[in-house]
Amino acid sequence: MKLNAVVLGASGLVGAELLALLLDHVAFADIYIYVRKKLPISHNKLHQIVTDFKDLNTLTLPQGVNVIFSCLGTTNKNRPDKKQYRYVEYHIPLHFAHIAKQQNVQQFHVVSAMGSNKHSGNFYTKLKGEVEEALESVGISNLNIYRPSLLVGKRNENRPLERWMIAAMKVVNPLLRGPLKKYRSISAKQVALAMLNQAVKQKQGTYIFNSEEIKQLS
Repeated sequence: MKLNAVVLGASGLVGAELLALLLDHVAFADIYIYVRKKLPISHNKLHQIVTDFKDLNTLTLPQGVNVIFSCLGTTNKNRPDKKQYRYVEYHIPLHFAHIAKQQNVQQFHVVSAMGSNKHSGNFYTKLKGEVEEALESVGISNLNIYRPSLLVGKRNENRPLERWMIAAMKVVNPLLRGPLKKYRSISAKQVALAMLNQAVKQKQGTYIFNSEEIKQLS
């Protein structure tokens, strides 16, 4: 049986890589994406749902969806208000997770972050930890959490500090060995491939993949 998927965050770094893979993969039939602005992509498998995400109660899932991929993410630059930041990273994926549970969607995949911990003193890692806990409480049959380290890939927006960090990691990566390997940077495509490969297995249960495990899964 072919799978029908929803991708949240399809215009982002990981989401864009994942969307391209899904459209080319024989195991997937219809692909639905929720976007603020229609993407310049045309494909017979692709269905674009344009929304501003302001009223989550109006957002439902198409019938027949088997898998949800949440690649949502934002930045302090785009969402300086922490309530708006939390809305994107917490409330949107959780809304779709609850609908998925109601409609018996079997799989939910979410991109989190290395170091996610609801008890963290850091806003970002604390939020990611809270998202993970909230998603686990929903009770979806197969929940997959991906915790990548620094993501590498071509972004549409200018992030000078991130570009510097990526350049620095090219030098540092070979020096990170043994238990430090998990801190090596990882490409967005590797994360997308890991999500795809895990989805086609159609397993049951909750899985958490750290950065090195993501690379192995890809």
